Amino acid sequence: MNKTIIGKKLGMTQIFNENGIVVPVTVIEAGPCTVTQIKTEETDGYSSIQLGFGDVKEKHLNKPLKGHFAKSKLALKKHLREFRVSNVDEVKVGDEIKVDVFEQGDKVDIQGITKGKGFQGVIKRHGQHRGPMGHGSMYHRRPGSMGSTSTPGRVYKGKKLPGHMGCETVTIQNLDVVKIDTDKNVILVKGSVPGAKGAILKIKKSVKSA
Repeated sequence: MNKTIIGKKLGMTQIFNENGIVVPVTVIEAGPCTVTQIKTEETDGYSSIQLGFGDVKEKHLNKPLKGHFAKSKLALKKHLREFRVSNVDEVKVGDEIKVDVFEQGDKVDIQGITKGKGFQGVIKRHGQHRGPMGHGSMYHRRPGSMGSTSTPGRVYKGKKLPGHMGCETVTIQNLDVVKIDTDKNVILVKGSVPGAKGAILKIKKSVKSA
């Protein structure tokens, strides 16, 4: 079975393991998800499954999405995510994937969109040091030298400067599944994951675990 699911970040807490050690965990509402589309090598050039998560009213969807669900005769879903898989023979449109596809001790990769920080300076954005804070310094939080003057007469690409920070797609790899609650569709994962509370996450079996 392809171990993939869509989840919603509920927040962080901590639990005690069997040795009495505190483990920081992220609580994720994972599924149930519906298989809304299957792509194959013959039809699309690659193999993947599309999952739908979260119920939504019809008035909140546009016509293309309504037609997408009408074609497969499925209930409307708010969030759609696609997962590349090696084998699509085991699933069919309409199948329901629940949190029990994972087990305690599994390694997972979790992808989400990080918190947006807006426009930030180089100290917060790139971790640079500030200048002396004495009044005569007149150089406290600026980005520093832009480079040479007449040669090359421009700023090199890649110069670390102030700008938009956050709101990026990030994948955290090899996170441990600490606990599964099938009754509440909740999965507890050790450590932090991208995004604020309520962020939508893609959870799949780790691809680089030892």
